[in-house]
Amino acid sequence: MATAQPTVPARHAGLVERLRAVHLEMMDAVLGGDGLGRVAQLAADAAGGTVAIVVPRLGAAVASGGGPSDLGPLRRYVADRSKDRPAPVPTGCLAEVPIASGDEVIGGVLLLEREGGRPLSPDATEFLHLAAVASLTEVAVEEAKEEVEQNLRGSFLEELRAAKPDALEAREVLRRAARLGCDLARGAVVLCAELTTDRPRHVVATIAGEHPGALAQHMELPGSAPRVYALLPAGNGDGAPEATQAAARRLASRLQRHGTVGLSSFYADPAELGRAIQEAELVLDVLRRSDVPINEDIGTGTYRLLFRVLASHPEEVRSFYEDTVAPIVAYDDQYATDLVGTLEAYLEQNCNMNATAAAIYAHRHTVAYRLERVRELTSLDPMQSEDRERLGLGLKAYRIIAPRLPR
Repeated sequence: MATAQPTVPARHAGLVERLRAVHLEMMDAVLGGDGLGRVAQLAADAAGGTVAIVVPRLGAAVASGGGPSDLGPLRRYVADRSKDRPAPVPTGCLAEVPIASGDEVIGGVLLLEREGGRPLSPDATEFLHLAAVASLTEVAVEEAKEEVEQNLRGSFLEELRAAKPDALEAREVLRRAARLGCDLARGAVVLCAELTTDRPRHVVATIAGEHPGALAQHMELPGSAPRVYALLPAGNGDGAPEATQAAARRLASRLQRHGTVGLSSFYADPAELGRAIQEAELVLDVLRRSDVPINEDIGTGTYRLLFRVLASHPEEVRSFYEDTVAPIVAYDDQYATDLVGTLEAYLEQNCNMNATAAAIYAHRHTVAYRLERVRELTSLDPMQSEDRERLGLGLKAYRIIAPRLPR
């Protein structure tokens, strides 16, 4: 990290010692966790004016006592200057010093106005330089903290992903999540998004901003595009599961412009969050690979139950598929027919032959013939309600196992 040391006019006797003392106070403030607000105040006291510090990278804008309540204009000014865009100097700005890391300007320290007629120090700019150095140190400290937290979040989520069934202990999951600021005591929904954007940090920040207490992390996985995983904890109240699922669906809808988003169902037991992650990944994979739009909300109803079973007992879903619609899928593949599409249209049209024929642009007798072939191949009769329910569930199982349904 390259920093410019403040110049020290030799003509001012004792200035070196004063600069050193203020510099040490500023560094103590940064390393002691007092933040940029304290640095701005120390600079103001030494310079004899109001000092503001703006660091867009940290989303930080602070001013010493007596500074403006609305720092929006200063934020915009420093952001423009950081991007080397022309910008008018804000009213009342007497001097400024950039906060720079090497050749990159990442913020600014501004001397705004005199305080009640108090004369400015003739060396005010020197104290702005000190504040810039301290601010750069604050950036380094905050980015180091963020990197550590990212590593902790990533390792925690990866361990949940890789955990074998029944290998997680609820107490340990709660403890580790709490250390990362996520309260899972009332359960959670898992979000998994495969990104098409090159701004994963923006997606993570959106999740954190939209869902209080969320634990979100960008992860690079072998063989797949970048993904963001998030635990969306439940809030207070008796309707926590429903409210959490509704909030998760709203968030997923907002994130769809950044990629494909899968959600798990609500899991009350923290020990089952490994399964919740698998479920969210299954939903994501189906949505990502499907060539045919799924008319129903894949996040609710029967689909959700199937995903939950598939995450914990995949053999049961596959067995059900084999016992229902697998024969007609194989028949369509072999003979280039459309028994699956006809059956699906028949069920969607509430078993109305004429409506089904119109939907698939076929004659009514063609529909009847195809449904008879379905009965012969599956031993399930689409005309009988119980068999019809099994066939409908079998189609849903097929969608989540092999989502490339024939059109």
